Amino acid sequence: MVRLTRIYTRLGDGGDTHLGDLSRVRKTHARVCAYGDVDETNSAIGLARAQGLPAELDGWLAAVQNDLFDLGADLSMPEPPDPAGPPRLQVTAAQVTRLEQWCDIANDRLEPLTSFVLPSGTRAAAALHLARTVCRRAERAVIALADHEPVSPEAVRYLNRLSDLLFILARVANAGGAGDVLWRPGGESADGPR
Repeated sequence: MVRLTRIYTRLGDGGDTHLGDLSRVRKTHARVCAYGDVDETNSAIGLARAQGLPAELDGWLAAVQNDLFDLGADLSMPEPPDPAGPPRLQVTAAQVTRLEQWCDIANDRLEPLTSFVLPSGTRAAAALHLARTVCRRAERAVIALADHEPVSPEAVRYLNRLSDLLFILARVANAGGAGDVLWRPGGESADGPR
């Protein structure tokens, strides 16, 4: 159980912060940027949930928000877990599989796409598209970190599947895809080019 008695500590006033192993790094360190982008993804999902989603989708996203705290804890540790040491909180393959299952359930309810979808439509859909793009940025930050330091492969897989789920849920929030705003290459309209 986490117990926070005081929010400010003044320890970060010089631009440094603690990682999960209590080592100190700059707040601009790639690891801090990666879990910071994950935190921003979580906030964007919270904003999407506040738009009023169907109970099933809201429940899925509530679970995702909890998973993202697991992912942040995973990313905050600079060294891979010691197999002989105590277990450490990490994103698991089961969490990735659960995202895939939700993608399949929601996507089966949609008509196939005939064009790319613009991030628009209902307020809920637009918020889910925003969460999707923030999630993609988090994924890029985690990959950039993984290019130089140890990162769990499940962390990257989780963010990749989550962005897929957010795209699918945005379509669901657009009246099951009927309200999707489709891309018209070159600005073409039903009457031809502009």
